[in-house]
Amino acid sequence: MATIPNTLRIRNALENAIVQGIYAPGARLDPEALEREFDVSRTPIREAIHQLEASGLVRVVPKRGTFVTEWSPSELAERFEVMAEVEATCGRLAARRITEAELEAFEAVHAECRRLAEAGEVEAYYARNSDFHHCIYRATHNAFLEQEASRLHAMLQPYRRMQLQVRNRMARSFAEHDAVVAMIRAGDADGAARALRDHVIVQGDRFHDLIAALRPTG
Repeated sequence: MATIPNTLRIRNALENAIVQGIYAPGARLDPEALEREFDVSRTPIREAIHQLEASGLVRVVPKRGTFVTEWSPSELAERFEVMAEVEATCGRLAARRITEAELEAFEAVHAECRRLAEAGEVEAYYARNSDFHHCIYRATHNAFLEQEASRLHAMLQPYRRMQLQVRNRMARSFAEHDAVVAMIRAGDADGAARALRDHVIVQGDRFHDLIAALRPTG
């Protein structure tokens, strides 16, 4: 069995921890603690952090340290606006290009999302929600678009996760998924683009709900 290089192993572990909310936006990453956790020297830690910085998940502040990226409300709105347009493009292409096998897998993920939403299992729904979107990215059959959509998706995952903590958001999210699936199944490219844009864009009440979720409690 091939050995995973330390840098890749650490990068993947830290990326997952950030996406899963173990390291919240604004949290500081302690290199010495990471050395002990992963039982490695400083070099692979430094290289992994450099890769995470390039992906936008962390920022390195000279003489202060490395922090999980945290954006102002206006910066966050801008990024969700871009993500909404990228997802709309993915939906448009997926509606035209998805294969029968891909559609079957997509609908299976959607069915699992339904079960989790009805059971109120937020954390499990969050994980399958990510699978739902990646099914769409793959169905574009455009490797570059899939890569860029996945990069933006990972960058915004901590904030999308927070959205699901807002009351009734999971039920609304699933209803929006339902509309996306219907449009892709029907081959309605414009409808799929519109449904995904509306699903991802954060504006109006949804924007204020997200900002409220970001505020510390207590």
